[in-house]
Amino acid sequence: MAATWLAIFLMLALSSIYCIVSHPSPEMWFQGLFPPSVCLVNATANIFYGIMFDAGCTGTRIHIYTFVHNKPEQPPELEGEIFESVKPGLSAYVDQPEKGAETVKGLLKMAKAVPRSRWKETPVVLKATAGLRLLPEPKAQALLSEVREVFEESPFLVPNNSVSIMDGSSEGVLAWITVNFLTGQLYGQNQQTAGTLDLGGASTQITFLPRSEETLEQTPVDFVTSFEMFNSTYKLYTHSYLGFGLKAARLATLGALEMQAVDEQMFRSSCLPKRLEAEWHFGGVRYQYGGNREGETGFEPCYSEVVKVVQGKLHKPDEIRRSSFYAFSYYYDRAVDTDMIDYEKGGALEVRDFERKAKEVCDNLDRYTSASPFLCMDLSYITALLKEGFGFGDNTLLQLTKKVNNIETSWALGATFHLLQSLGLSH
Repeated sequence: MAATWLAIFLMLALSSIYCIVSHPSPEMWFQGLFPPSVCLVNATANIFYGIMFDAGCTGTRIHIYTFVHNKPEQPPELEGEIFESVKPGLSAYVDQPEKGAETVKGLLKMAKAVPRSRWKETPVVLKATAGLRLLPEPKAQALLSEVREVFEESPFLVPNNSVSIMDGSSEGVLAWITVNFLTGQLYGQNQQTAGTLDLGGASTQITFLPRSEETLEQTPVDFVTSFEMFNSTYKLYTHSYLGFGLKAARLATLGALEMQAVDEQMFRSSCLPKRLEAEWHFGGVRYQYGGNREGETGFEPCYSEVVKVVQGKLHKPDEIRRSSFYAFSYYYDRAVDTDMIDYEKGGALEVRDFERKAKEVCDNLDRYTSASPFLCMDLSYITALLKEGFGFGDNTLLQLTKKVNNIETSWALGATFHLLQSLGLSH
C-alpha cells in the first residue's frame, strides 16, 4: 500500500513540473511570430497565463488571459481576461519614444494581477499593427526598442521577438481565430465558421473560410493562407488593406494624402458642415479641414467623394454575399455612436443599415456632427467599403460585437493561442 501511495505522489509531482519544447513546421505562416521554445513551470493544476499587448493605431491595449488545460487532447479552456487600454497609440509618440514606452509601462502594472509565483513563467508580448507599419522604419524601431527595455525590466518572461510589428494578414487570421474559438466553431463537430471584418484607423482586414473551390481558384495567391491549429488544417481567404482604415480614408477623401505642405493647406469636403473649420492630428501630423463653402452637402455628394477611395481597388469574392460575418472596431464604434446597436450588447445589422444611417446623418449635418464632425464621412465610407469595396449585398448580415462570452473580440486571443501552440500547450 505504501508503495502505491508513493507512486501516486511521484506521478502528481512530476505532472506539476514540466518543460515543453515545440518546433513549429516551417510551412506554418506564423513561424517567427512567437519563439519556438520556452520552458514553463506549472505548480498549480495546469493553470497558466499570457500577456498580450495590442499596439494599434488609435490606442494601446493589454490583454491578460488565464487558461486551464486539463485535457491534453483538447484546446485549453479560457478562464478569463483582464483588459485595459490607453489613448493615443504608440505612433502618436513618433518623436518621443520614451513617452510612448511609458504608456506601456503603465498598462503593464495591470499584469500584477497574475500571481507573483507565476511572473517569471508568464510571457509578455507586444505586437504593433498598422499605426507603426506606416511610420518610417527607424522611428518605428526606436519606439519598439524603448518598449523592449520596459519588458526587460519587468519580472515577466520576455521571449525572443517579444516586441515587433505584425503584418496585416496575420492580424486578420488571428482575429478570425479569436471569434471562431469564442463562438465554439473552431473545433469539434461544428465547422460553420464565421468570417471577420476589422476596421482600424490605418488598415482594414477581411478573413473567412471559403466553402467554394471556385473562390480559391479565383483568389490571388497571396490572399490564401494555410495553417494548422487544434489538430485541424485551415485554408483561409485573408487580406489586409493598408491605407484603407477609417482615419486613413478620411485623409484620402480630403485629398490630404496628395499634398506635401499639409500645415498650410485647408482640406475641404462636402461630407462636413459648410461652416466648419478645425484641425485634426493623425500620425504625428496636423491637418486643417473644413466643409465646402460652395456647393452641396449631404449624402449624395459625400458618397461620390468617399467611393473614389475604394472603387476598383479591393478584391471582391462572390462567396461573401452568402456568408456570415462578425464586424468589429470602427464598424462597431460608429454603429454605437448612431444608436444602431447597444454599446454593451452589440447587435446584428444589414449592410443597408449603414447606408440608411449615413443618409440620415449626412442630410442633417448640423444636428449629428456637433460631437463628431467626421460622422457623415465615416458612415459613408463604411457603406462604400462594404458595398463597392468588398462587394457585400445590401442584405448581408453583420454581427457587431465587442465581446463574446465577456472576452474582447480582437486578434490578441488568437495571437495568444499561437503562443500556446508554439509552447505545445494547445494540443
